[in-house]
Amino acid sequence: MDSKIGVCVIGAGRAGLLHANNYRRNVPNAKLVAVVDPNEENVKHAVKELEIDKYYLNYQDALHDDEIDAVVIVTPTNYHKEIAVAAANAGKHIFCEKPMAINEDECDYMIEAAQKNNVKLQIGFMRRFDQSFNLAKEAIENGEIGDIVLVKSLTRGPSVPQEWMYDVERSNGPLAEVNSHDIDTLRWLTGGEFKSVYAIANNYRCQDISEKYPDFYDNVVLVSEFDNGKQGVIDGSVSVKYGYDARVEILGTEGVIFVGETYDKQISVCNVETGSKRPLTKTWRSLFKEAYLEEDIDFVNCIIEDSEPSVNGHDGKMAVKVVNAGNKSIKTGDKVILD
Repeated sequence: MDSKIGVCVIGAGRAGLLHANNYRRNVPNAKLVAVVDPNEENVKHAVKELEIDKYYLNYQDALHDDEIDAVVIVTPTNYHKEIAVAAANAGKHIFCEKPMAINEDECDYMIEAAQKNNVKLQIGFMRRFDQSFNLAKEAIENGEIGDIVLVKSLTRGPSVPQEWMYDVERSNGPLAEVNSHDIDTLRWLTGGEFKSVYAIANNYRCQDISEKYPDFYDNVVLVSEFDNGKQGVIDGSVSVKYGYDARVEILGTEGVIFVGETYDKQISVCNVETGSKRPLTKTWRSLFKEAYLEEDIDFVNCIIEDSEPSVNGHDGKMAVKVVNAGNKSIKTGDKVILD
């Protein structure tokens, strides 16, 4: 193996380019070797922006490249299992963006393939690498708010979903695409596993696609109980327009912790005509910029040090399990007990 870990990013969309830029410029002991995307225009634009020469239109071709030691999978969810298993069988380490897969069986295939081929498998829950979230975790562990009672986490995105996301059979809906982070946050902060979930959802803002995709929902609320007695609430929305919003409230027996705010900059502008105004956060790419970098650094370090990834396949599988339980609750109207 070269002194630097050769990385290939599979998927040249917004998240793919964020990771690619990190590996191209900011991750020590790593080098960006190539980008993969089936859309030739997209991938040529990506390599031009990244100032590299090598790209592939087919991920299988990239897996035969000896310069590549690891892949970063940033494709639609229904391709994750196929690509991850092929990468593991080719001896490539794997970073897979959330959600890990469509169902638990797919997650198991990915985990087994990584173990069989002795490669790393890390899942992209970057909030575990965010400074504010880590300070909250530290405060919990130090007993600063007593025993945890309830964790409430919300994620609301401003953008209109891509076409494939409307198909809940392909994407698992906003519970997967938006709220996987919240699900992992609740597991991480409560220190427990989901015992039951009850979810309600509806389509309020994306009415123009309701006839073609009648199962799609753009707003969801999920209430949960954990095996250690703690409680959780998740609030998820897409196409909210006002900005990107990710916040957490942690209630304990002796206090409360608030994480996150809607404002982008620490500035307020006041005048007689508009009153007081502050700029709102518009995108996750700026809000969690440093967290994405830290998780990319962690991935490379666990390869070099031969250590367990900070967020592993089991973490990804547990989030997928909750997503499927939540979608079942939405369809049936019943509380769902998890095994």
